[in-house]
Amino acid sequence: MYFSNNSTFENIMKKSIFLLWLLGVFVSSSCTHHHHHGSNSAGLPPGQAKKVTGSQSAKPYAPGQQKKH
Repeated sequence: MYFSNNSTFENIMKKSIFLLWLLGVFVSSSCTHHHHHGSNSAGLPPGQAKKVTGSQSAKPYAPGQQKKH
């Protein structure tokens, strides 16, 4: 590609670098990660989650009763 004016080439390069930087900012800012702890992601109390699932114990649904690894 041949440009007759060097300043035109510099302007195009500056604009393209800025647009690539802007695209990188948008792409990196859109990456989010949501993590739900435990199997009680619906926000139910442990006893209610036990009833819904038909489990014999509410222990798996209580956050304070989870075994630490």
